[in-house]
Parts: sequence; C-alpha cells; structure tokens
Amino acid sequence: MHLKILVTAGDGIGPEVTNEAVAVLNEIAQAGGHTFEFDHRRIGGVAIVQDGTPLPADTLAAALDSDAVLLGAVGGNEFNSLAPDKRPEAGLLQIRSALGGFANLRPAFAFKELAVNSPLRPEIIDGADILFVRELLGVARVARIAFDLARGRRKKLTSVDKANVLEVSQLWRATVTEIAAEYPDVTLEHQYVDAMAMHLMNQPRNYDVVLTENLFGDILSDESAVITGSLGMLPSATIGGKVDLFEPVHGSAPDIAGKGLANPLGAILTGALILRLTAKLESESKAIQSAVRKVLEQGFRTPDLARGNKEGLTVLSTKEMGLKVRETVKTMLVNA
Repeated sequence: MHLKILVTAGDGIGPEVTNEAVAVLNEIAQAGGHTFEFDHRRIGGVAIVQDGTPLPADTLAAALDSDAVLLGAVGGNEFNSLAPDKRPEAGLLQIRSALGGFANLRPAFAFKELAVNSPLRPEIIDGADILFVRELLGVARVARIAFDLARGRRKKLTSVDKANVLEVSQLWRATVTEIAAEYPDVTLEHQYVDAMAMHLMNQPRNYDVVLTENLFGDILSDESAVITGSLGMLPSATIGGKVDLFEPVHGSAPDIAGKGLANPLGAILTGALILRLTAKLESESKAIQSAVRKVLEQGFRTPDLARGNKEGLTVLSTKEMGLKVRETVKTMLVNA
C-alpha cells in the first residue's frame, strides 16, 4: 500500500499530537511493508504569521494531490481581532470546501478504563459505541453513507431532527425515510434533537449510527465526549469528496501548547481512521485501537485522563504516551 498523506499540524497542541499520530502510522508502515509518504504544510495561525493567509496556495495544492489530509488543530487568541475570513478557522473552512467532503464521521466509544473520568455511572456507558454521521452538505447523499455504515455495524440508524418545529427538519425526515426503503436490513428510528441530547446521557448503548444535520451533529457529538471521558479521545473524518480529511475533535488548546500535557490519543485514533476509511487497512486500524486500549489497561494516562484516585496510574507526557502506543502496536503486529 502506497499512501500520500498531507500533514497540516496547525496551531497550539496540533503539532504535538499530530507528530505522535504520524509516528504510529510510520510504525504500521514499517511492520506491514507499506509506504506512507508524509508531506508537511502550514495551515491556520502559523500560516497567517509566515505566509499572510490561513490557507497557503501550496498547502491547498498539496491537499488536492494527496490521498488523505491529517489536520492537527487551528486557532489562537492572538488572532481573534482579525476579520472572520482572515482568522485561522477560515483556512479550515476553505480546505474542507475545496476537498468537497460532505459527511463528517465522529465515533464516540466508552473505554472501561476511563469510566472514572465520566460524570455518568459506569453501568450507563459500559459498552457504548456510537458513530455520529454529521451532514456538511446535502441530505440524501449523507443519509446513504450513514445507512451504508450502519450495515457494517449493528444495522440500526437513528436520524435526529426537529421536525415538530422546523420546516427544514420536516424535509430532512421525509428524505431520510424515503432513502430508508433502499436499506430494508437497517432499522430506522427518528428522534427530536432535544430528546436525543437527554437519551445520549441516559442510555447511550441504545444507539449505533446517529445521522444528524450540521449544527445538531456538532453539539451532540461534543456532548458524547462525556461517554469517552475526555474530548482528547475523539477522532473524526470528513469523507465523500475528492480527498478525505481527518482531524481529532479537540481544539488547539493554546494554554497547554508546548508543555507536553496534550493527549495524543485522539490524533492517534484519527490515524486509525485513515487506515480504515482511505487505505482500507482494517486489521492495521484495529491494531491501533487495540494498542490504545492496552496502554490504558496498563494504567498509563496523560494529565487530562488522570483524574481522581491516581493509585496504580502512571502519568505520561504527550511524547511518552505516543511512544507507549508505538511500542504496543509493534509488539501486537510482531505477535500477530
């Protein structure tokens, strides 16, 4: 497998966590005889400072010439006084638009080792495994992606709207219901967004694939971080366009940038999504997920995950956590 990956590490903790994700992907490549070609370019605040624009032309050109784009995070308080189209976030919006992705995938899954980090009781979140499919542009095509993904999981799809109030949600519900006829093997249910926000906290295990429009998806998928125990654990992917775009859900966190405190696991799990969705290397993707779980089972934590009673835990820096995952991945692949 030869894969061209553009790395746009961005701002704040972006470079720190992205470096660890790239290192894990390199470990996978070496073990499997794959060639992953990484091209590093600027985006966001660092690009504003060095290039005068949040999305340099060479970054966009490289993105369009890649198989996948791995993004760190963008943003910083020093740029808040700029006009909206000049801020770091504008670069992110521009590259998303140019790549053409219309479905944003946000997995949220419970790690029993992190149950203490969640405000929800362990028996509520135990076994929760939800895939949010967030619409970015166009209802029908994102619905088909959601149904296709549900077919490969537990064959249940929950469509979220506000059809009792919003006319656009009535169109949403009618369209999703119509497309459901093409997928008789997938069970479809509808939920209002306010009810869904409550159900996610009360009974998250009841949900498999959750299909939502853009705003609702942004809110609900962030809410689901309480299931995982930290926003730093959540990966995401934007697919359907010319080139797939991958990024951890967390932001640039400039207050901890450069201190070795950032959690790289969300970025590392984002790398696993690249292997699953773009490279179609399912076993290698699962190896990364299993390695992350194994490291947590062994009691290793970054500071955001080391809450409450720290007995039996070892708190690691960003680089140390990345190294632990790499070592575990290597051992698993050698013994496979």
